[in-house]
Amino acid sequence: MPALAREIATCDRIRDVLETEHFGEWVVVRDEELAGAYQDFQEAAADAVKRFGRGPYLIRRVGAPPHTLPSSVMHRPIRAEG
Repeated sequence: MPALAREIATCDRIRDVLETEHFGEWVVVRDEELAGAYQDFQEAAADAVKRFGRGPYLIRRVGAPPHTLPSSVMHRPIRAEG
């Protein structure tokens, strides 16, 4: 299972604890563990980058619905000119 999928599965597995103890906060999940909880995204991202570099890790707001991006944003094919 890819690293990010493991972190998402970890959030799903500990959802009850996260919603009880950290509702509305931003959490960082890495190596299938809660690495920290923060009041805002910028604080979570800054600490995650400082501690873990480029990742992989997951930053998610507890209690917020998942964001869905259209496939045109997620995948943009590169066409050869000419």
